[in-house]
Amino acid sequence: MTSPLASTSAPFGRVLTAMVTPFAADGSLDLDAAQKIATHLVDHGNDGIVVSGTTGESPTTTGAEDGQLLAAVLEAVGDRASVVAGVGTNDTRHSVELAEQAARVGADGLLLVTPYYSKPPQSGIVLHTQAVADAGGGLPIMLYDIPGRTGLQIAEETYPRLAAIEPVVAVKDAVGDLERGAWLLRETDLALYSGDDSLNLAWLTIGAAGVVSVVGHAAGDEYRAMVEAVDAGDLATARRINLQLLPLVRALMNHVQGAMSAKVALHLLGVLDSVAVRPPLPPVEDADIAVVREGLVAAGLLDR
Repeated sequence: MTSPLASTSAPFGRVLTAMVTPFAADGSLDLDAAQKIATHLVDHGNDGIVVSGTTGESPTTTGAEDGQLLAAVLEAVGDRASVVAGVGTNDTRHSVELAEQAARVGADGLLLVTPYYSKPPQSGIVLHTQAVADAGGGLPIMLYDIPGRTGLQIAEETYPRLAAIEPVVAVKDAVGDLERGAWLLRETDLALYSGDDSLNLAWLTIGAAGVVSVVGHAAGDEYRAMVEAVDAGDLATARRINLQLLPLVRALMNHVQGAMSAKVALHLLGVLDSVAVRPPLPPVEDADIAVVREGLVAAGLLDR
């Protein structure tokens, strides 16, 4: 079931978190913990969840594990929120397999990051997207443009070609260029989602449909309130929430890799027991925990 707040203008809902993938101490997938996290997110402001994205450490999980994780999250919250499966890789054949699996398992949509490392020409991005669309059984697709990670940016002139692929309905923008994003909103029918927590308020005020967040692991209720304040034209409240969360945004996004910091935040909030990650991410250090703790305290989300 898609989010109760999903619409043509916000096809995946308004507040989504790119969920971490929990691992046991031995590195194995912990599906019980995944269901606990998903339930926590939906109980606290999220009407959508992305599984097997970058924050889900998708380069380190197998296709079979991605399917198991998706099924577990759907079982836990699929009747209350959109569940979007990350299927982006730099191998079109693999992305096609993941899209087919996501459709079989019952995902509400697909997140498709641009192929990383190999840097195909823009025509290759279109080819890749079309292949995934054909494999996804009509599932709506959210593109993911994050050149800082992929080394590749979707060109403005490519977006109309991508938007013409029927299942492509949205883009998660982590380019960081607000003027460019506004131009995309003017020139295409794609819904735009903020992919950068430090710019969530700015994106919302120029017309973003919602956010796909990392900080939402800890601040989903606050982001829900921010979205609702912007919708109501109450910018004073939206600005207050933004300022409240800035210390946490900095702690989670500027200090250490996002999957690591998000797991620490969930651990400190009592949601996640193990903060284990898979290599090449290193074990979390005490200094990392201290930074995240201070961010949560400063944002008023954890007692000192």
